[in-house]
Amino acid sequence: MTYVASTPFPGREAKTLPRWMLIVTTVLSVAVALVSLRYFFPAVPMPPSIKANAFRNPWLLIHVVGAAIALLLGPAQFFPRLRARFPWQHRWTGRAYVLGCIVGGVAGLMLAVGTSTGSISTVGFGGLALAWLVATMLAWRRAVQRRLAEHQAWMIRSFALTLAAVTLRIYLPLSGLLPFSFETSYQAISFLCWVPNIVLAELYLRWRA
Repeated sequence: MTYVASTPFPGREAKTLPRWMLIVTTVLSVAVALVSLRYFFPAVPMPPSIKANAFRNPWLLIHVVGAAIALLLGPAQFFPRLRARFPWQHRWTGRAYVLGCIVGGVAGLMLAVGTSTGSISTVGFGGLALAWLVATMLAWRRAVQRRLAEHQAWMIRSFALTLAAVTLRIYLPLSGLLPFSFETSYQAISFLCWVPNIVLAELYLRWRA
């Protein structure tokens, strides 16, 4: 994937996120990716909602690998100086990011079908998996077509959905403070962890123009 300083709104100058925001996003993404690798160690306790998933084996570990790759490599795509100085790095990490999203998305879709917290969670997490796959594939396709402004916009949407792994882990502990059952909270989080993310991504794409 090749980067050019372009915008989804031709003829207008694009704005970029503040550096501190990119750094915070990077730190949170890397932290969640590394913490997620704990599922490879059988001795580590597993949350009941995941342990009861009908399709946990083998899809959980496959999902963890794909999502971790996307979380670790995704932030590197958004540092302008890094892209400009090492364009080859942007291309190869971009390809690996797309592969991680596809693997993580397919496995996430299977886990959504096997969830133990009801059909609402299936729709929520299933919608996330499908949106993640579609946004990432469109980003890759636009890069191949050399439609670089559109590629950049779809990559922003894709990474906003990748960050659902981060927002999910923010909402889960907060849900324990509310007077709702875990199942009710988890069903709500299955949408809250990604719908606001994609809405903010769309708002950002308009603001940056």
